[in-house]
Amino acid sequence: MKSTQLALLGGEKAVTTDPGDLFAWPIITKEDEDAALDVLRKGAMSGTDVTEKFETDFRHWLGVDYALGFNNGTNALLAAMFGCGVGVGDEIICPSITFWASCTSAYTLGATVVFADIDPDTLCLDPKDLERCISERTKAIVVVHYFGYPADMDAIMAIAAKYNVKVIEDVSHAHGGIYKGRKLGTIGHVGGMSLMSGKALAVGEAGMLVSNDREIYERAVAMGHYERYTGDIQTADLQPYAGLPLGGYKFRMHQISAAVGRVQLRHYEARQEQIGLAMNYFWDLLEGVPGLRAHRPEQDSGSRMGGWYAARGHYRPEELGGLSVTRFAEAVRAEGVTMCSPGCNIPLHNHPLFQDADVYHHGRPTRIANSSRDVRLLDADLPVTNAVSARLYVIPWFKHFRKDEIEQYAKAFRKVAENYEELLAGDQGNPPVLGGWSMFQKKAL
Repeated sequence: MKSTQLALLGGEKAVTTDPGDLFAWPIITKEDEDAALDVLRKGAMSGTDVTEKFETDFRHWLGVDYALGFNNGTNALLAAMFGCGVGVGDEIICPSITFWASCTSAYTLGATVVFADIDPDTLCLDPKDLERCISERTKAIVVVHYFGYPADMDAIMAIAAKYNVKVIEDVSHAHGGIYKGRKLGTIGHVGGMSLMSGKALAVGEAGMLVSNDREIYERAVAMGHYERYTGDIQTADLQPYAGLPLGGYKFRMHQISAAVGRVQLRHYEARQEQIGLAMNYFWDLLEGVPGLRAHRPEQDSGSRMGGWYAARGHYRPEELGGLSVTRFAEAVRAEGVTMCSPGCNIPLHNHPLFQDADVYHHGRPTRIANSSRDVRLLDADLPVTNAVSARLYVIPWFKHFRKDEIEQYAKAFRKVAENYEELLAGDQGNPPVLGGWSMFQKKAL
């Protein structure tokens, strides 16, 4: 039976209660405040002692040999590339649907980016498209666990082993996620992630690199942690240069972030459990609704979403009379779900930075400045990437498991989907571009 009249067309809203702290994040308590104040009062903002304790906590949490704190996730990923030996003329492979920090640092190393297509269900790198992208210059594959969904790591690792290339996991969307019983960030050769204040594990402006490979870890230290690049380094080709950072960078984490991070990490699993219960309950309520599909692993797969950062739902317009996702999201917002918007990241390969920008004055586009081939030609074969924004929409990111409130939000989505025919007459379709170059930007720059 259909629900009542759509709010967009004059009916009552499905969501009628004040959300309060249902979406408030991060959760900051006196414990966080005391930890931050302790660093300030000791004048220890620029040291490493608190950061090293946070790294130890992180290592134990993930069960890895090495963890290295960074001032942000972007530089953690840059150091991961450097740790994997990426340099001038090399190539990395990355999905084009991601935040720019997943791959743009390759420019800094004189390398280039090859974009592979994504799987339409996981929204992560499609292993079936990887071999098309690999060349003799491929050094690393950057796997993004997009919107918290674990990528198909078994298949990706098998291909990487076949071609002897490294795998970098970008875990910025998926802290605490599980792939077939293994924690994300521990499956590839190295993991890098943002811990900025909007992420699921939010500690401030910070990042973390994790690995079980000592050489990768030591190369990351050598690149931008001058006070820790000492004679203790075991990697032979790094030893002669100890004392000064090889990249001339300074990447250490601010210790207030490290102090808050220790507190946040202590509570993260419990908070993540609440998020998981809430998000899964939301999708359970929408099971079988035409046009709407959950973006989450099967419950018996042994895999688990990590934090549900920037969560999306799959949209099937062909089941709703061709109703555009733009019109659908407009109607859902009218029901009181203010955060519902269409699309995702605009594909990076469509930005001029990856086509014609000459960033470092090479006299030719930076992306191919040091390349033996024009990798831009491979951008023409990304069909899922180019079409996916019209089939995604933002869903609420619940931070607490409160059934009554979650049911109202689910009702809004169900109500719009079940009454889609009433929206067809006013549907002007999708704009030429959906999403933004940044995570939550609504329009293209």
